Amino acid sequence: MSVTVRPVASAADKKAFIALPYRLYANDPHWVAPLKSEVAGQIDPAKNGWFSHAEAQLMLAERQGRVVGRISAHLDTLALTMPAEQGFGPGVGFWGMFEAEDQEAGNALIAAAEAWLRAKGMTCGIGPISLSIWEEPGLLVQGHDHSPTVMMGHHKADYQGWIEALGYGVVKELRTYDLDITGGFPKIVNRIIQSGERNDSIVIRRVDKSRFADEAAIILGILNDAWSENWGFVPLTQPEIDDVGKKLKPIVYEDLIRIAEIDGEPVAFMITLPDLNEPLKPLKGSLFPFGWLKLLMWLRRPKARTMRVPLMGVVKRLQSSRVAGQLAFMMIEYIRRDAITKYGATRGELGWVLDDNQGMVAIADAIQSKVNRVYAVYQRDIG
Repeated sequence: MSVTVRPVASAADKKAFIALPYRLYANDPHWVAPLKSEVAGQIDPAKNGWFSHAEAQLMLAERQGRVVGRISAHLDTLALTMPAEQGFGPGVGFWGMFEAEDQEAGNALIAAAEAWLRAKGMTCGIGPISLSIWEEPGLLVQGHDHSPTVMMGHHKADYQGWIEALGYGVVKELRTYDLDITGGFPKIVNRIIQSGERNDSIVIRRVDKSRFADEAAIILGILNDAWSENWGFVPLTQPEIDDVGKKLKPIVYEDLIRIAEIDGEPVAFMITLPDLNEPLKPLKGSLFPFGWLKLLMWLRRPKARTMRVPLMGVVKRLQSSRVAGQLAFMMIEYIRRDAITKYGATRGELGWVLDDNQGMVAIADAIQSKVNRVYAVYQRDIG
């Protein structure tokens, strides 16, 4: 009963590719089924702006005609131009969207992905990256005992051993930090915030959703500058921003996103999202027959126990200054207040955060948050 791996070639193949995790995780109480329409959009070049600078080959593993695994092998032309010391660069290809029923299927899938990458001239394989570094990077290796928040992955614990047995080593850890937001922050943090409030040059403002495109452009500019020297950085392009904007606009709330200005110049931002996984989990991946109505009602007046901070950034020229932390604490505190009073939130989650991002780790420590989930990104020479 050997495993065969073949490319996804038809609409039926795509349906099987999307459907597989629903069977593999059927008995996992902590997996949150994504909407199937969202997954279909992610792998559709017409609906995912990432494909404007990337290509992917989806594959299925089968045993006696039964699908037992899936994987994507992909190239990102922008990632190939990045400095090698930042993790990507020439010769680096990726695999992701990895799911397998057993180790034999997993091994066959990764071997097939590596073969595809080698045929494209790649000498290094990094994974799982599903599909972009801005989507769901990394394999969950710590935190299987609770459900992920919105836009974070959940994977079978067995995968770690299977991948490492193939000679892959951890190249980077991505961490999320959990905190109780009901009790406020330590006195030293509050003093830093109060000092910033006395500085007339600092303004922390809410975004204006009626100017969505303009505000997104401001945040994109800060993000591409602030993250430009981070490991794994690939600049977000306008097609990606357009598509992400369409996807996130329904869960963008003005009081949960802040832009910090100094003397009228935008220099920092913080995006917070109510945890969409809370209403999604009972829907089991489908909006029918009545899931769409339940979700629509939640979106109109969301109540979420958890708020996730997927992105923060301070312009590079300020990152070594005292004001960088001050702006971060001010944005966190202002959003914390609104999250509690307007949305009923009791906890927050920061991340993902690179394990060597000393600035963000220091902020997470200062507000007394704790690591609750760790995602490993693996790398191996495939030349």
